[in-house]
Amino acid sequence: MSKDFIIKHMNADHGDSLQLYLQAFNKISAREARGAQIEDLTLSNLVIRANGTRYNVPIDPAMKDFSESRGRLVALHKDSLQLLGRSDITLTEYRAPRGIVQNVVFALCLFTYVSCFQRSNLLPGSFVYENLGYKYVPDFAHWVYNIQPLLFPAVVGIHVVESALLAVLKLKPHGVPVLSGLWCKWMASCFVEGFGCFQRIAEFVKEERAKKGEKSK
Repeated sequence: MSKDFIIKHMNADHGDSLQLYLQAFNKISAREARGAQIEDLTLSNLVIRANGTRYNVPIDPAMKDFSESRGRLVALHKDSLQLLGRSDITLTEYRAPRGIVQNVVFALCLFTYVSCFQRSNLLPGSFVYENLGYKYVPDFAHWVYNIQPLLFPAVVGIHVVESALLAVLKLKPHGVPVLSGLWCKWMASCFVEGFGCFQRIAEFVKEERAKKGEKSK
């Protein structure tokens, strides 16, 4: 296996690994590592360029020859994941609520946010009371009015905690950059509905692991 072939193959098919190497061993952000490409490869070092900056990633211990490169670069990928606290599965898409239960929970939570963010919404004459159905169930509206000072902060507080846990336990380990469009979609969805996001990410990871298993056969 020639040096030029290795460089061309890694640049064409394993840009994700190159970005991981830079994040793990050069301590740069995912944004700074975008578009990483190998410029040179020696038996003891990778020279990688990203966003106009050159970085060195050591291969330690040094290879005896380039025939070792596949195994050593795979090991470097695994070491990078471990150093970064990352899963081997990268979350690449947002999935909206699925099924009756998740959609009902999402709708109810969203309705609670819209209707209960201020107590006066639950009184006759308000836009919410007159247009979102409360006028048809006045006793229920009165009950919600009474518990609103506890209900709304509790719902917000629970979903803030769930969103923080999602960011730390799911989005970061699965390689979703903070404040990226994908990160914002999952965080916004979790702030509304909560636990359903954890379920859908778990489903995605399970599917991706199954695909990897099929490819390895």
